[in-house]
Amino acid sequence: MHITLFAAGSQGDVQPCIRLGRGLRQAGFAVLLAAPENFAGLVQDHGLDFHPLRGDVQQIMASETGRRFMEAGSANPFASIPAVRRMLGPVAMEMAEDALEACREADLLISLAVFATFSKTIAEVRQIRLIHVEPTPMLPTAAFPAPGWPVQKNLGRLHNWLSGFAMLQVIWQWYRPFVNDFRQRHGLPPYASGSFYRALNSTPLLGAYSPRVIPHPPDWPDGAHITGYWFPDAATQWRPPPALEAFLEAGDPPVYVGFGSMAGRDPAQLATTILRALARSGQRGLLLTGWGGMQAMSVPKDIFVLDAAPHSWLFPHMAAVVHHGGAGTTAEGLRAGIPSVIVPFIVDQPFWGNRVHALGVGPKPIPRRRLKDDNLAHAIRLAVTHPGIRQRAATLGEAIRSEDGIGTAVNLVKRYLGV
Repeated sequence: MHITLFAAGSQGDVQPCIRLGRGLRQAGFAVLLAAPENFAGLVQDHGLDFHPLRGDVQQIMASETGRRFMEAGSANPFASIPAVRRMLGPVAMEMAEDALEACREADLLISLAVFATFSKTIAEVRQIRLIHVEPTPMLPTAAFPAPGWPVQKNLGRLHNWLSGFAMLQVIWQWYRPFVNDFRQRHGLPPYASGSFYRALNSTPLLGAYSPRVIPHPPDWPDGAHITGYWFPDAATQWRPPPALEAFLEAGDPPVYVGFGSMAGRDPAQLATTILRALARSGQRGLLLTGWGGMQAMSVPKDIFVLDAAPHSWLFPHMAAVVHHGGAGTTAEGLRAGIPSVIVPFIVDQPFWGNRVHALGVGPKPIPRRRLKDDNLAHAIRLAVTHPGIRQRAATLGEAIRSEDGIGTAVNLVKRYLGV
């Protein structure tokens, strides 16, 4: 049986689909992963067949429009609609057509839920079954405010429920002109504004996060499943360079700081703030530059600068982790059983920052626009020294490490297909 996985976005969006693809392949399925062409090496390194999608999301986010979008944050999600349309415009139709081609032999399409209206259209054209997956909750619920909604404080069930529908409307408006052009091209009627919700609510949905972090809301449909996180294999072939090994052995565990693709328009200023905060906190630091352009040109001897390293290896060696609150990075910090300091930039990142704080495994998140060296230094000191935060983080990490999210997801796919 042939399965196509459709994933686009940052590495944090694509990696969970790679991990699910490996699990499905080990279960006997023929798996093809359709992802942006710049991820070809990463996908093939994991032994999966690859179908390239035109459009480099990393390059898009590094553009001036992308950097402005990251700097603007999530104060007004409706204001993001023109920016996202400008970023998606050049590649949306090409990506959709490439994903459609990747499903030529598929019996099942598994797609990131954020592309639900595209994936539903592809499934209609190919007359195949469909499952959605999500690293961050998208269905409206009265249990918590919607990720991406600017008010993350729980103001009651009605507010939470309405925020979920409002955010679905924002995401629908991001894609609406491209989706309906795509549908028209293939002889299908246009979607109306409620189609995004119906596509999510009526299709099996796999939430790639832990029920200990987000318990299943009672108002979600039976077809929405929370599987546990989709982590990479326990054994990694990655080995640290000698200089990193020497740094780790030379003193107390350092504090990790990395923001992935999130650096905004002034990465040099962000790096300066980080270095000053680490100095004020009295902690050694490990600075991961990522692909967001953040560089630290001159650092003291108690700071180590690294281009890249797998979080699964790195985080257990840290005293705490400071990051942007992406779903994948947050998951790795929780699994490592160490405190997290979240500096959210956009969309779902404030949600994860507030969730970490509510679980008692990290201090209150610091929005990027309010980040200063003094408040970051205070948050780092709190994360490293507060015994309650450290104990709760360790306990939660142990529980998360006992879960088998990939195994649960694969069994749900098999059950859906009647295998």
